Amino acid sequence: MKIRVLFLIMLGFWGLNMSAQENPDNVKVGDAVPSFKLEKSSGAVASNDLKGKVVLINFFATWCPSCVKELPQLQAKIWNKYKDNSNFELLVVGREHSEEELAKFTKDKYTMPFYPDEVRKTYKLFAENTIPRNYILDKDGKIVYMLTGYSEEDFNEMLSVLDNLLK
Repeated sequence: MKIRVLFLIMLGFWGLNMSAQENPDNVKVGDAVPSFKLEKSSGAVASNDLKGKVVLINFFATWCPSCVKELPQLQAKIWNKYKDNSNFELLVVGREHSEEELAKFTKDKYTMPFYPDEVRKTYKLFAENTIPRNYILDKDGKIVYMLTGYSEEDFNEMLSVLDNLLK
């Protein structure tokens, strides 16, 4: 009985340790944004182009239920509110998606700027696994907020951070 309990405890610690290794962040709050460039046929955006703006970077996938739940909120509560603000930039990045896949997915649903990241080139600079992920950058290009996963409460907290930065 004691051996079985010890085994279960060890298995629990191993599981916690493995999940931490499977979901590492490659950046943290306070870090400068990694240097990246996102390209699509209508133009490209690079991390250097974002200086002087508050930026929200969202990583998602079309097959991810939490992502699909979050995107309409991103459109309604953030993009529609700040799209005309010259101090704001939104980058919605389709992890492992082509530009064609994103165009098909977004047609008649979204007006936000979507960028493909077919081989996780940009995503890998920020994290290894798990979507959706959101990163808010201040005007100096520093990461000031990170959010992994989606819940309405966390999303509203992220919106509050944006509101404060864009006052």
